[in-house]
Amino acid sequence: MDSEEIKKLILNEQEQLQKLHHIVEQTIKEEQLIVNNLQNPPKEILSRGQEISDKVARFGGSWKFIISFAVLLSIWIIVNAIIPEEYRFDPYPFILMNLVLSCIAALQAPIIMMSQNRQEEKDRMRSENDYLVNLKAEIEIRSLHQKIDLLLEDQIKTLFETQAKQFMLLEEINNRLNEHLTKNK
Repeated sequence: MDSEEIKKLILNEQEQLQKLHHIVEQTIKEEQLIVNNLQNPPKEILSRGQEISDKVARFGGSWKFIISFAVLLSIWIIVNAIIPEEYRFDPYPFILMNLVLSCIAALQAPIIMMSQNRQEEKDRMRSENDYLVNLKAEIEIRSLHQKIDLLLEDQIKTLFETQAKQFMLLEEINNRLNEHLTKNK
């Protein structure tokens, strides 16, 4: 190999490195938005009503609520069944208790629904984050494909150049051999 060919190989290698750097820079730019969104998710600002609805839903959907409410109702029924009739504040069939239960159910249902709506919004945000993570992985895979394609392209190019040089050398050897044979005749 002469110095021209060596310079050409070095130039090709530098072009290859520049292409790889360009792919890396492009990938970094594409990922920047995704990384910023994942590292700095928007802060959730709750109103006082939303905080209360979350607490009510959390307590209303717990065993603590169910057990304490069952105990309270049992005490209500026992007290109104045992104490003398003139002191009973809610005699059988416990109409006041039914009214209280209906009011609690009527108030608790929309409060729980508000909390569920907020939970649905949180789930939507989580799914958006999952989408961004998947998108980031897809960008990484695409970048790797580009790098591999670039390397393969360069290897094939080098292979063809090497084969061309080998053919030239074989042709030169063949010509010298033919010259040598014609001189010896």
